[in-house]
Parts: sequence; C-alpha cells; structure tokens
Amino acid sequence: MNIYKFNSILKPVLWGGDKLVRFKHLPATDEPIGESWELSAFPGRESVVTDGEDRGLTLPQLVERYGADLVGEDVYRRYGDRFPLLIKLIDARRDLSIQVHPDEEMALRRHGCHGKNEMWYILNADDGAVIHAGFNSTITLDEYDRKLADGTLLDVVNADSSHMGDVFFIPAGQIHSIGAGNMVVEIQQSSDITYRVWDYNRRDADGNLRQLHVQEAREALDFTARDCQVHDFPCIAKGMKRLVRCPEFEVNRLDFDDGYVLEMPQPHSFVALFCARGATMLSVEGMPPQELHQGELALVPAVVDRVEMTAAATLLLTTVPPLTD
Repeated sequence: MNIYKFNSILKPVLWGGDKLVRFKHLPATDEPIGESWELSAFPGRESVVTDGEDRGLTLPQLVERYGADLVGEDVYRRYGDRFPLLIKLIDARRDLSIQVHPDEEMALRRHGCHGKNEMWYILNADDGAVIHAGFNSTITLDEYDRKLADGTLLDVVNADSSHMGDVFFIPAGQIHSIGAGNMVVEIQQSSDITYRVWDYNRRDADGNLRQLHVQEAREALDFTARDCQVHDFPCIAKGMKRLVRCPEFEVNRLDFDDGYVLEMPQPHSFVALFCARGATMLSVEGMPPQELHQGELALVPAVVDRVEMTAAATLLLTTVPPLTD
C-alpha cells in the first residue's frame, strides 16, 4: 500500500474569504470559500483518492477494501469500516456563530451518531482576531438564560487573542466560536452535529434570522469555567511536539529543516499528515515518492513502517491513540 492523497472539497459560504485559495495555491475564484474538507468519510462529502491504483475510490471504500491494514488494528476493532475522524480547513472572514457540540451520550440518544470533540490549530490570524472558547466563570443555567436573552452572553465566554501556531482543544459541551480573521485547521470526530447558541441576530440571504437550537444547546452545554487554549506542548521526539491528546485523536506538530524519518506507530493506527508550512517529498520503500505541499494532506496506512521526508516543512500528524495507554 502507498501513501494516499485526496481531493479537497471546497465549501462556498457567505462568511468565507479567499485565504484558503491563496494558502493552498488554488485557482482564484469569486466565491467566498469558508471550508476545505481534506479528509472526510462523512456521507455526501467523502474524500476521493486522486492518483495511484486506487484512484477514484472514496475514503469509505478505501477502508472497506483494506480494513485494518489501512486504519490500524486498534482503530479497526474500535470503529470497523467507519473512518473516525474529519480534518478540514476553515477561513472565517466574519465571526462564526456561537455554538456547542453534544457529547457521545447525547449524540447517540438524540441522533444515533457519535459526539464531537475537536481541536483548532491557527494557520493565520489577522491583527485583533480572537477565539471564543469555554466559559470564563462557572455560571448557572438561569444566568445563562438571562445573558442569552439580553445579548450579553459573550461577557462570560473566554476571548483569547489568536496567533499563528496557537492551539485550542474544544471538548464536546464547550461553548465556542471562531472569530473573524482566523484561518484554522480543524481536527475532529467524524460528526456534523452542531447546536447554534447565538448568531449575533444576523439574517440569511432571504432576510430570515438563522435557526438557533436553544433547547438542545441548554442540554449540551457544560457551564463550568474552562480555558480551552492549550499552553503546554511536550516534546515527544526530535522536532516533534504533542499538541492535543484525547481518546479519539492525538495531534502532534513536526518541524524539520533538512529532512526527517518518521517511524510509524503501527500497527495500531494510520497517520494523517497535513502540511502547514513548506513542502516535502514523502518516500516509502518500494513505492514512488509523493510530493506534499502547503495545504495538502496525505494518509499513511498503518502497515507502513517508516516514511522518509526531504526538505523543510511543518506537518501536523494525526493518529488515533490506543485505548490501552
């Protein structure tokens, strides 16, 4: 098996901009692009292999064909043929809505699907850009209702200035929003369940107020204070720092200026490599090398032992940690 690259699924939205197109060196477009889905098995938005003998297969078809050889023994035992993660880029030219995602129990009970933990890595931030994530003080449900009604909810939500390289971990139940001027990598469980808490009284293209999910959000929210920005990045190998680790995913940042040899964590998990800076050539023994440019993602199967890299780059490495750790 070789390393896999996929098509990018671009999502035009009113709040998007042109940063993703420029970052990924794509042809210019008049449409504002808000999201680019880089690795997805979500129904209707499945990533498609771009080259090689499996060209044209969707990610779910790839998992079905190769099973544990692709995703890893632990991952396959845990998730079967369902690829567990979704990785996308977001360009917020305008403030995104204040929202929350349900935890596993609520998502299964209400929607028959998994919950959504996620993390953000800031690729670019304009001067004055902020991330809203987590309550800055513990509040009661009654206090929340009052602040939501009188428009002062953001008074009790953290507002952290954002800069390139900042990291935020947003567990299910945490209130959050990406502020205008941020371009981020979002790594999350493969779920699209979002409850919109507040949307600044904005109206859609038809002049209607956007739908809020008031009752669902009240049930999903964790009202205790939490700082969602990650401040400690332990070094776990030469050039590699751990950004986030939770039961569903682990994300590490790898920086190298003159090549690198990556020893895979096989056989328990695949590794998704996203290039946040620079470019590199990925080589696996017995296979033709693959270029990986800024803004691109490659999926390394779990059966691969090692990947040799050239040149200089910053990569985000995403795996699923073993449950036995």
